[in-house]
Amino acid sequence: MSEEALDALVREIRACTVCAGELPLGPRPVLHVSTTARLLVAGQAPGTKVHASGQSFTDASGDRLREWLQMDHATFYDARRVAILPMGFCYPGRLPRGGDRPPRPECAPLWRDRVLAFMPDIRLTLLVGAYAQNHVLGPGNVTARVRDFRSFLPRYFPLPHPSWRTTGWERRSPWFGEDVLPALREAVRQALI
Repeated sequence: MSEEALDALVREIRACTVCAGELPLGPRPVLHVSTTARLLVAGQAPGTKVHASGQSFTDASGDRLREWLQMDHATFYDARRVAILPMGFCYPGRLPRGGDRPPRPECAPLWRDRVLAFMPDIRLTLLVGAYAQNHVLGPGNVTARVRDFRSFLPRYFPLPHPSWRTTGWERRSPWFGEDVLPALREAVRQALI
């Protein structure tokens, strides 16, 4: 599978309007992929800042995720090494009581497997948040999966969503910083060498 064919698929994705009528800001698919990536970040869907910038994780969640990974911007956004493929490519809107809506259900079934077929060198997939974990692993509890991360290695590494809402969860879960983050950083380092 060639980079040119993947580029053609990405152009097709960026022109997608399948759920345009359901998107409050309209379609703007955001993904970063290449045929040579070794690490895959599978998140949920872009927020408003990412929708505006067109670049994944250009918000506080991205800052926290990069801090967890101890990864600089240059490495994180080098699609030749790190692919970012969320469950939904467009901003899905807000829930009535706050927080973002779930990723649109049309997106992952329509595009995800087609894109992944072009990325045979992925060594590790970070499953960031419940939507990514449930899509790949089936229904389950995020905290339990994160605590039991070793059982998903070497292919997957489940993580909580790095939003501000995770701050309290991290305080109540000191094992995350003590056990999970060092193992995460080592698994990412090994995937990228």
